[in-house]
Amino acid sequence: MSLIVADRVQETTNTTGTGAYTLGGAVSGFQTFASVASDTDTVYYSITDNVDFEVGLGTYASGADTIARTTVLSSSNAGSAVNWGVGTKNIFLTYPADKAVVEDA
Repeated sequence: MSLIVADRVQETTNTTGTGAYTLGGAVSGFQTFASVASDTDTVYYSITDNVDFEVGLGTYASGADTIARTTVLSSSNAGSAVNWGVGTKNIFLTYPADKAVVEDA
């Protein structure tokens, strides 16, 4: 299990509720999580439906092509997991600001 950081990784998901995110394929111009992550790797993710959002640490499962919510770092639901309704959301690999190490400008 490794922490994966990569550029231009973004997919859609139609996941509802508060469970693991089932990935639905790359957004045009981006690559899939499967192209950079292996089973049980962890990733920092961000997801939005352009109204609500969630940022967290997730665990990728290659067999199911899912990202389990390991730790929610911030969200539009007061820092808790967002209970998603029906509709398409975009989920992407990110590097959260509160995890960044900045030495100087």
